[in-house]
Amino acid sequence: MTQSLSDLSDQILQAAKRAGADAADAIAVDGTSLSITVREGALEQAERSEGIDIGLRVFVGQRQACVSSSDAKPDTLIQMAERAVAMAKEAPEDPHAGLADPAQLTTNTATEGLELFDPSDEPDPAALQEDATRAEAAALRNAGISQVQSASAGYGRRRIHLAATNGFSAGYARSDRGLSCVAISGTGTGMERDYDYDSRVFQADLRDADDIGRIAAERAVARVGARKPQTGAFPVLFDERVANTLIGSLLQATNGAMIARGSSWLRGAVGEEVLPKGLSVIEDPHRARVTGSRLFDAEGLATSQRAIVDDGVLKGWTLDLATGRKLGMDSTANAARGTGAPPSPSLTNVSLTQGDASREDLIKAMGTGLLVTSMIGSTINPNTGDYSRGAAGFWIENGEITYPVNECTVAGNLRDMLKTIIPANDARAHLSRVVPSLLVEGLTLAGD
Repeated sequence: MTQSLSDLSDQILQAAKRAGADAADAIAVDGTSLSITVREGALEQAERSEGIDIGLRVFVGQRQACVSSSDAKPDTLIQMAERAVAMAKEAPEDPHAGLADPAQLTTNTATEGLELFDPSDEPDPAALQEDATRAEAAALRNAGISQVQSASAGYGRRRIHLAATNGFSAGYARSDRGLSCVAISGTGTGMERDYDYDSRVFQADLRDADDIGRIAAERAVARVGARKPQTGAFPVLFDERVANTLIGSLLQATNGAMIARGSSWLRGAVGEEVLPKGLSVIEDPHRARVTGSRLFDAEGLATSQRAIVDDGVLKGWTLDLATGRKLGMDSTANAARGTGAPPSPSLTNVSLTQGDASREDLIKAMGTGLLVTSMIGSTINPNTGDYSRGAAGFWIENGEITYPVNECTVAGNLRDMLKTIIPANDARAHLSRVVPSLLVEGLTLAGD
């Protein structure tokens, strides 16, 4: 594509104004993705996609409508704009909808310092296949592995441009590189699977394929002979791989959209203690080489570091402009959007205060209980915080791992659970969600 996304976005806005829109914003995204999967040393699947997506939101008075397309021809832009304006005229009025005031817009749009894009050449498919093949071979070198379900390597790059009739216009590029391996141990009804993966912005930061295959195999072999644990109330240690889901439930409950609907178990809890004293949850949108980073949100507002929870106390909600207006509050610059829908509140990079103890220290300290390494399903009551999830992992007896477990349920109430968490020190710093293993006291396990 020879046309710049900036010019394309401007053409979309001009078409909207000519069609009768009072105001409008547009998003244009183009990109390339490549994925290679191997099985038994041979190429199993190769996928490549290239394309462009455009989205337009128009305002007619206090009415709004969104349309999207994957066709950027001039005639299509005109049709999009006319259709959007016609839809908006039929939409109900929304007193909270609208663009940012020009005075609210950021002027800092140079994202190069965030290092979100690897300028090196796109990897050759043969190189991706070689990485996936090496990961599979490394897993199969473990005698306990019966097969590798999949070994995959992928690459993607995309450009995004946002523009609006209030004067905002800015864009950036992102890239990502990933590698994963899923290994299976045992046979028949005794089969167990586990995985390892890595995903980075820069190819140079990606972990070695042999390492990923080896760890996937070791994890799968460790699960051989899994059985149900006993039923009762026990401490549960959420492994670092799944601990972010627990904090994710807290973050979901602080989303302004849920607060505005009155469907959050944390409604009315600002200023209250929701985590143990000493623990904070910090959003930092400006971390370099992290996929969630951004200088500005989808409405052109400047992002900044903020405490969602500070020293255990909930400080506020995650808001975009419309949700903030509904609640009588300012946006926290957390608007995110795709091409087919208006902005909504969404977080960038989040980290939980790490502890001083290692995961092994917490295993020793917990005595008897469950180490959870994987979870399936989810039943969370958004109004009460009642929590129930399927889990698998390892049974801890007298501070030591004794046997693998599966087919059990972990249940409790999130508000009570989060007040007892004890963090380890094993969070991976390169992730967008930096959350260590978490020990939670007194959860209900349903097994045998």
